[in-house]
Amino acid sequence: MAATIDVNGIAINHEVLGSDGPWVALAPGGRRAMEAVRSLANRIAAAGFRVLLHDRRNCGASDISFDGDGAEHEIWADDLARLLVLRNAAPAYIGGSSSGCRMSIALALRHPHAVRGLLLWRVTGGEGGAQRLAADYYPPYITAAQTGGMAAVCDTEHFRERIAERPGNRERLLAIDPVRFIAVMRRWNDEFLRGGSQPVIGASEADLRGIRVPAIVIPGNDNNHPRVVGENLSRLLPRCELRYLITKQYDLPVSPREEWDAREDELAAFFTEFMRRADERQPAST
Repeated sequence: MAATIDVNGIAINHEVLGSDGPWVALAPGGRRAMEAVRSLANRIAAAGFRVLLHDRRNCGASDISFDGDGAEHEIWADDLARLLVLRNAAPAYIGGSSSGCRMSIALALRHPHAVRGLLLWRVTGGEGGAQRLAADYYPPYITAAQTGGMAAVCDTEHFRERIAERPGNRERLLAIDPVRFIAVMRRWNDEFLRGGSQPVIGASEADLRGIRVPAIVIPGNDNNHPRVVGENLSRLLPRCELRYLITKQYDLPVSPREEWDAREDELAAFFTEFMRRADERQPAST
């Protein structure tokens, strides 16, 4: 059953699936709620793992907050590192798709002792992907705050949903100075756009070569998650396995999600088999 816990001063909605075995933490793409990876998490838990799900700040039923330094995915990584400690779940296998992948890599860079291995799929990269995604994530909320203050931000689709999930988020949003909110959004936007020239958004080649935990990469198959980005990431990570789930390529920003959902059994098998092999080389944490 989901519950909230204080993480770095904000309420984070989270849940653990499974009662024993190595710890795994999974995160979806975009600013989607943890429900988006629940089905995959159930499959992994059924294979003998404990899976930690959580709604990142500003997502799902967790608190709204624009405090903290760094890029958005780095703040998420700091929150997850603290959550792992609070649940006595570190080190864990950390996995994510798209923005969840960015968060996972940031966690390995910022809190390496919390990470046992990486499960990375649908990796984001390239100038085009960075520009398209940044345009969705930040300018609409900057415009809303400029034209109607934080009340207008509350009325955007994303934040209406956050208020519906957690009604106290309306008061939290209205208490934020619009000037400060706009400054944070602009900073996150600029940092995201700079990532378009990196191997993956948010990490340099040197960063990636310095990650020493085992990893598995399953590339994406669209313009925001180009196959070549995932393949290149697998070459840069020193202890990485490369696997393919869907090889058909789409000249679209995002490939059909239902195709990935239909192959979820295979995705779960890739991850569970990888973790078992990794655990043969490093005793499982209890």
